[in-house]
Amino acid sequence: MSLQSVVIAGAGHAGVQVALSLRQEGFAGRIALVNDEPWLPYQRPPLSKAFLLGKISATAMQFRSDEFYAEQRIELIADRGAAIDRQNRRLVLASGTALDYDHLVLATGAHNRPLTVPGSGLAGVFGIKTRADADAVAPLLKTARKVVVIGAGFIGLEFAAVAAAEGAAVEVLELGERPMARAISPQMSEIFRSAHESWGVHFNFRDAVAEIEGDNGRAVAVITADGRRLPADLVVYGIGVVPNVALALEAGLHIDNGIKVSAGLLTSDPNISALGDVAAFPCLQNGSQLTRLESVQNACDQGKLIAARLVGKPAPYTALPWFWTDQGSLKLQIAGLALCADNHVVLGDPAARQVSVLCFRGEQLLAVESCCRAGDHMAARKILARPPALTPAVAAAPGFDLKEWEAANR
Repeated sequence: MSLQSVVIAGAGHAGVQVALSLRQEGFAGRIALVNDEPWLPYQRPPLSKAFLLGKISATAMQFRSDEFYAEQRIELIADRGAAIDRQNRRLVLASGTALDYDHLVLATGAHNRPLTVPGSGLAGVFGIKTRADADAVAPLLKTARKVVVIGAGFIGLEFAAVAAAEGAAVEVLELGERPMARAISPQMSEIFRSAHESWGVHFNFRDAVAEIEGDNGRAVAVITADGRRLPADLVVYGIGVVPNVALALEAGLHIDNGIKVSAGLLTSDPNISALGDVAAFPCLQNGSQLTRLESVQNACDQGKLIAARLVGKPAPYTALPWFWTDQGSLKLQIAGLALCADNHVVLGDPAARQVSVLCFRGEQLLAVESCCRAGDHMAARKILARPPALTPAVAAAPGFDLKEWEAANR
């Protein structure tokens, strides 16, 4: 049966990419894109940095204009998926209406892992995941003199750099021993620790939050697990995200740290696909283990793959993962997955904060982290997309240049 109607639940990077790619692939049927936020679909990465600083407007963050969706016959539906009637192939919306589908795509994303300590519900305590979050934080940031950031991951440190640039004294609380410890090498962590400290950020590693102290309903301090009191005009937390699986779970789809999908991004129901932050897929770069990746690249590449499959061009998902974060004057770009790396080769000048770290497991190159070395990042993506050839011994040789090596070994 040829598809006549595709319903997409979720209008972030993943959902919008499916809709756009379906039209680019020549799909002429109905596309309904369910958007549970009150604005046109928008990019999320600027929320924790450029948008807060006023360097990008809300309009500039939009993927496309209202007129574009109309021209492409992509129906934007301001609602939220509430239930899936798999037998009758209908997505029931929170408003009570329902959308019939030949194929359903779940792009429901993830939400901030909640902060559960006493006082976390006080005014002045925020996670930053949506435009509504950023809209609420932006005016407070202009006047906050003392800011506490809970979590030293990408989002927490992006915001810490923004707060420091706005003149606030910033304290970062982190359970781990270094910045972004779950994502990057010790060598790259040290580059970013040093940079943030030079911008006025103070780190509190191996430390936890015991409670948030309030006065008249508003946060005024963070109390640490060891009893220290950190005054705060503003508290922002970034302690990870939780995939939005409730819709799929209630429909009886298989769940395993996300909605479990095949290599082609199909769920346990052949009429339903899932992708992006909510999907756990067999990742080629992680030994084909079920993996959930939270990145724009992953969402977009998976969206293109699903669209191609729906028009009759199936393929397994094998795209190389890559990530980025902008913090202050530094741009970190990561190609590959450095899980289980046990050997690192550092290229460049750590003193100038222009460094690439090559992450190996044994003789195999797993990932390359590049700070302010965009050329190395692009070379790394090409190298990692081919069968492994670069060894630690070659990379550690005096005068080694990653870009030159890539060009000579195509």
